[in-house]
Amino acid sequence: MAFTGGSPFFGGFDKAFLKGVTVDTVAATFSKGVVIPEFSFVGFQATFAAITCALIVGAFAERIKFSAVLLFCALWFTFSYLPVAHMVWYWDGPDAFTDAATLETVTAAAGWLWAKGALDFAGGTVVHINAAVAGLVGAYMVGKRTGYGREAMAPHSLTLTMVGASLLWVGWFGFNAGSNLEANGLTALAFLNTLVATAAATLSWAAGEALAKGKASMLGAASGAVAVLVAITPACGFVGPMGVIIIGLIAGLLCLWGVTGLKRMLGADDSLDVFGVHGVGGIVGALLTGVFAAPSLGGTGIFDYVANAASPDYSIAGQVWVQLQAVITTLIWSGVVSVVAFKLVDLVVGLRVTEEEEREGLDISSHGESAYNR
Repeated sequence: MAFTGGSPFFGGFDKAFLKGVTVDTVAATFSKGVVIPEFSFVGFQATFAAITCALIVGAFAERIKFSAVLLFCALWFTFSYLPVAHMVWYWDGPDAFTDAATLETVTAAAGWLWAKGALDFAGGTVVHINAAVAGLVGAYMVGKRTGYGREAMAPHSLTLTMVGASLLWVGWFGFNAGSNLEANGLTALAFLNTLVATAAATLSWAAGEALAKGKASMLGAASGAVAVLVAITPACGFVGPMGVIIIGLIAGLLCLWGVTGLKRMLGADDSLDVFGVHGVGGIVGALLTGVFAAPSLGGTGIFDYVANAASPDYSIAGQVWVQLQAVITTLIWSGVVSVVAFKLVDLVVGLRVTEEEEREGLDISSHGESAYNR
């Protein structure tokens, strides 16, 4: 449904259950005449789909039924993730461009936002904004944790937080650089950008925290790193290293506000700051991609597949407007689907565990296991 032709909003079922996909079939990359095994593309995209659903759960952790999570993820994945992925990422590939006439044909068959020219290298809209909105809706509809605002709810383990953030950073090299689907200079650019922008945001968040609270923390540094990994996801293959450093510095500070000031304004118990980090970071990154992708600012600009060369035309204002349309479309689409899906799940299995089960801990009450031997 995401990577086959159909309509501008949904793909078809031509490859349902991987029909026709074999060890000999191939998928297009972003270079003419360069292909990869289709199974590689299937597996790679499956990891994006899986982690997007996993991100959502962090917003209402510790109080939702496991059955509700599974049912919601199935509904949301089908009616939000797949359509947004299709709208942003689906096109017929570079080999479909042979002359000006084929440009119109390819554009007409592509996803709605791709046809508009939206830039999203590795999932700023598809993954992060999409998931963040669903998480925020869930935080509202599931309700706040018992004792939220009255009892201390500090992170369980700063050591494991650091381990987790480090693993995310390493894994993000695969997501961002791998999204080029081939090994060349653009892949190297995405790799480098994932390094330097994240370092910049770690410093930015820590500095902002020090100015606001008097002390910089490891928890804040880890949060800043993850926040800008989100922000550079749409930009990493389109923006030069100095551009992503600026994006990192800006995103670090804005995401710090997202998990403090904005969180208080919204009033939702977003347990792991999914919207403050992935929502704010995704929006900032998507919009600033339109600015710093400009060749005049060190970006790669837009590639003209008819001429098989970089296009000499780039409008920062025009591209930012397209990026804004992609952001708004994702916010509305995911928001509507999430409200309907949560409501259906609530009617079928219910959303919330009992207060007794919540206080006991879901690892024990829902899964019959404990994290530690006592």
